[in-house]
Amino acid sequence: MGFLKGSKLYSIFTGTCPVCQNESMYRTQNPYKLSQTLKMHERCSHCDTKYKIEPSFFYGAMYVSYPVGIAFATAAFVITYLLFEATLTNTFIAIIGTMIVFMPVIMRISRNIWINFFMKYDPSKSKIT
Repeated sequence: MGFLKGSKLYSIFTGTCPVCQNESMYRTQNPYKLSQTLKMHERCSHCDTKYKIEPSFFYGAMYVSYPVGIAFATAAFVITYLLFEATLTNTFIAIIGTMIVFMPVIMRISRNIWINFFMKYDPSKSKIT
């Protein structure tokens, strides 16, 4: 993913600081450590960007999680119903299973997208000192 560095996509998919893209915003890299899924650093240790701009800032990520969840559900539908030609019941079960399994990933991607609406990459802050 190094070729995307400097773009919002890089920050969204890697969960790195949206300003310098040198450090993960999350305390734990693994989103499946459920007690740690949404635990974030207060600030970036590299560029000192504050992640939580205001109280309850990440509530807005709920609005982003809906279309992200729809994208995952649509992918599950296409794979099970159209590619594997499963019954509608089995397709529905696959969609529900997909949503449950990928919920930590969906929550993190939604937060990453939300914060990238408000911050942009700054190459001057990206330099390693």
